[in-house]
Formats: sequence, structure tokens, C-alpha cells
Amino acid sequence: MSTDTTRTHLDPARKHDFVFLFDVRDGNPNGDPDAGGMPRTDPETGQGLVTDVAVKRKIRNTVSLIAHDQSGYDIYVEAGTSLNSQHERAYEALNLDADKKKRRVSEPQAQQWMCTHFFDVRMFGAVMTTGKKPAGRVQGPLQLTFSRSLDPVLPQLHGITRVTQTREEDVEKGESTEMGTKHTIPYGLFRGHGHFSAPLAQRTGVTGKDLEVFWRAMTLMFEHDRASTRGEMALRGLYVFSHDDAFGRAPAHELLERIEVASLDQGAVRSFDGYKVQVSEENLPEGVTLTRIVG
Repeated sequence: MSTDTTRTHLDPARKHDFVFLFDVRDGNPNGDPDAGGMPRTDPETGQGLVTDVAVKRKIRNTVSLIAHDQSGYDIYVEAGTSLNSQHERAYEALNLDADKKKRRVSEPQAQQWMCTHFFDVRMFGAVMTTGKKPAGRVQGPLQLTFSRSLDPVLPQLHGITRVTQTREEDVEKGESTEMGTKHTIPYGLFRGHGHFSAPLAQRTGVTGKDLEVFWRAMTLMFEHDRASTRGEMALRGLYVFSHDDAFGRAPAHELLERIEVASLDQGAVRSFDGYKVQVSEENLPEGVTLTRIVG
């Protein structure tokens, strides 16, 4: 187990619990397809929500950029690629027999190959039971929660126009514009939590380099995900509590509560300067260290 306290957050033999903060200005951090693309909100409190799936997508995309030329950093859940075809890669590489009677031997080998070659299988886990060449189920060691805004957000619908037509027949009719809409919130500061299990990481083969790539991907995930409604999103804080034990030295919620975020303004907040982040580093439980990656 690593004894370098400046790199404890890179040790896969330790349990890690972390808090991340990010904000959005005049944008849509995570549209809900069941609501026409509106920003997700808690209907009771009005707080904004961002799913774990949305954050993982940004991490996957960033990893594919920063580690695309490195062995073992392929992405399993990739746009334009079927999941079954990813399983087939394992069977072909290992020359495995897909016959139902022989899957008891083939599936575990395919699963191990998938963990070795796909970063997101190794870190997040995957259900790879579909198709004629399945690779079983993997419980990932790193899990994220939904992110929730500190204050209520105000979803807005903006009408927009485009000075061209999609169809030629509309041009021939003399129509010159098309209408559209965009959903945004004026501002929101979101907080999410994450947890890393060392025992599960041992099963999937997570390395210190994997954690290094993951933390770097988190710091860059908004920088290379710009779009018209995600133009101003930024990571504002990333705080990692690392235990000197695989199973942890203290309950995760007690550690994460040490990161407190409070609004400084009585009115509507429109920037990160309207919040104060307070980190309680004194009297940490024995065997627990705090690494401030951002913030």
C-alpha cells in the first residue's frame, strides 16, 4: 500500500470517497428526453439534477481523447458501436467457443479480457450478457451519484429562428425561416458524490494509472464538451478522501459532510462567487487523508 500521502488518491488498494462541484451558466447541464429536453429538476424542491450517466458519458469521452493511443483504454459504451460487437472482440482475440455448453469456460475469460481492454468496464462495471457471445456482469468499483444543485434553478424556454429551411419544397413556397427552441437555466452550482471500492477494484484490475487518468478526465470533462447550451460549464471543486484501508476508516457520509457549500447572497445567484466552500480538514479520522485536486 502506498505511503506517499501526496499520492494517496492514486492508490487502488485504498477506499476513496469524493465530492465534486460544477456549475453552469445560461445552459442546459442535462436535458430530460421525457420532458422535451428540459433541464432535469426535482419537482418538489426545484433543484436541478444531473444524472450519473451524463457525468460518466463526459468522463468516457474525455478518456477516449487523453488515452486513445494507449493499450487498455478503449471505451465499451461508445457512440456508434454496438455492445454485442464489443463482446465479439473478446471471443475473437482469445479464440473462444461461443457454444452454449462451453460458455461456462468462455464467459469468464471473455470477461477478464473486457476488463483488461476497456477502461469503463474496469472502472464503472458493465452488464455484458447480451448477444450470442456474452461476457457476464462486472460490478464496477467506481460509482457516482446524481448531482444536485445547491439552490432551486429556473428552467427557461427560448424561441430561436434559423434563416434557412430543411426541405427544398418549403423554400419553393417562399418560407425563409424555421422556428426552434432551446432550454437553459440562468445559473446552477451542482454537487455530486463518488465512491471507489478497493476490493472491487482488485477484481477488475484497476491500477494507479487508471485512477490518474480518471481524476484527470474529471478535471477536463467540461473543457472538451462545449456545445451551444453547455458553453459555460466548469468544475469548481474536487475533493478526495482516501482511507489507508481497503474497506475504509470512517463512514463516507461523515467525510463528505466536511465539504460545506453555502450561498452568500439573499437573492438569485448568478455566479460561483455567490457561494462559499468550506472544507473541514481538522481532526480527520485516523488513516484518512484529504486531497484537493480542484478547489
